[in-house]
Formats: sequence, structure tokens, C-alpha cells
Amino acid sequence: MTILLVEDNEGDIVLTKEALREARIGNEVRVARDGQEALDMLRNTDNLPQLILLDINLPKMDGLELLAIIKKDERLKRIPVIMLSTSSAEKDILHSYANHANCFITKPVDLAKFMEVVKSIETFWISIVKLPRNA
Repeated sequence: MTILLVEDNEGDIVLTKEALREARIGNEVRVARDGQEALDMLRNTDNLPQLILLDINLPKMDGLELLAIIKKDERLKRIPVIMLSTSSAEKDILHSYANHANCFITKPVDLAKFMEVVKSIETFWISIVKLPRNA
């Protein structure tokens, strides 16, 4: 399984990758640092990711705008998108689900809790859920 992590904060990128390694996830993790870069990656590959971890507050194109584009695109819409953001604003949660996010997770500030969240993503989305090989 390939995971696309869309995140502009270098510290969060490192922490997410480390948490995935600690959870013993050997999956390929691709990183896009803004919404436009992620969209370009998705549109210019035949090897789509099976899961997208998407931050909201991104440069160039924010995560909510990218989510809306993904879920309207016939080729991309089946890829599960997990909103993983520091935001806990009700408007962001509502907007995410209105645009068919598969779930919304607020990033914990505490490192140990952040690691737990990433491990729970692994447990559910990678070990339990059956996803199509090529969305």
C-alpha cells in the first residue's frame, strides 16, 4: 500500500513517518508539501496511493479545496482521505465531511498521543479495512 502524506510542516512529516515506522508499517509514504503539489502528483501518475493523509492548512491550495477536487474526480474519488489536522474547528469538520472525507482526526499536540493516533490509523486503515489495490 502506498500512502500520500500531504503536509507542509516538516516536523509533522518527520513525526508521521516515524510513527508509521514504529507501527512497523513498511508502506511507501510519498510526501506533498502543498495542495497543488499533491494534486499534480495524483494526476500525473498511474500508481495512485491507496490512502491519503491530508492536512487542512496548506500553502497554494488548502486541504479542504484539494479534498473537494479529489472527491469530484472519477479517477481519484475512491481513495480514502483522512483529514489529519491541528484544527478542531466545527466548520472544518463539517466542510470535510460535506466533501466526503472518510474521517477527520485532530492531531494531538502531545508526541505520545500523536504516535498513538498514527498507530490507530495503521490498525484500522491498513490492517483491518479492505481497500482496492488501485483506487
